[in-house]
Amino acid sequence: MQPKSKLNLLIALSIILALTIAASPVLAGSIRQQLVKESTLETVLKRGVLKVGMSTFVPWAMKDKNGKLVGFEIDVARRLARDMGVKIAFVPTKWSGIIPALLTGKFDVIIGGMGIMPDRNLKVNFSIPYDYSGMSMVAHKEKAAGFDSLEDFNRPDVTLAVRLGATPARAAKKYMPKARLREFDDESQAYQELLNGRVHAVVASAPAPAFQALKYPDKLFLPLKGTFTKEPIGFAVRKGDFDTLNFFNNWIRLVQAEGWLAQRKHYWFETRDWENLIK
Repeated sequence: MQPKSKLNLLIALSIILALTIAASPVLAGSIRQQLVKESTLETVLKRGVLKVGMSTFVPWAMKDKNGKLVGFEIDVARRLARDMGVKIAFVPTKWSGIIPALLTGKFDVIIGGMGIMPDRNLKVNFSIPYDYSGMSMVAHKEKAAGFDSLEDFNRPDVTLAVRLGATPARAAKKYMPKARLREFDDESQAYQELLNGRVHAVVASAPAPAFQALKYPDKLFLPLKGTFTKEPIGFAVRKGDFDTLNFFNNWIRLVQAEGWLAQRKHYWFETRDWENLIK
């Protein structure tokens, strides 16, 4: 094609595009809306409130004796809001529906011990890790007597309890695929089933299983030493919101460098100094 012919073609295409947009106010409005769309960060600053999606599980997030939310994730979210100069609003949500709730705008960010997983990352964007977690188990002394390995639990006659839609369910299916799985919306329900002797063990993020074993030493025990997985934990935000993600990533780097994150994790995960808050 000759240079003059190419130029004429480009002019014709430009005219067609301009006419199409001019003839379609809806399309033009949509394009303008995308160009000027505010980031979640800007929306939060204007609103003056950071809405955080979370779900309760010890010691990440739980209610104290007065009904106030406390825990590692609660400390993280409160510090984040304070550093942003805004108030905090927690939105308790069932774990199985927490990502859809984020995508529909029920809250601005998930700060709830969410493991960074490939299938989740297809739906949301994750910050850099602010924590690492791992799967552990607590078992019933009578039903799981003598069990001391993953293979002992990997049998068709074994029943495991986990939180619905959470990382422990994935871990149980991966490492103990032969076992039967019972899934619950609330982790406390899973532990109650264990205490009642209806399941052999609960798979959950450490250190919660260890806390349960300490709390009920006559009924429960830890069949494994330590954790059998290691998972990065991040904030989850809606896709395409790079300004917000940039702020969260740099905030995490700052509080890590300060040692603040390590200090709060030590308090909630390596001591029982907080136990009287919830009794």
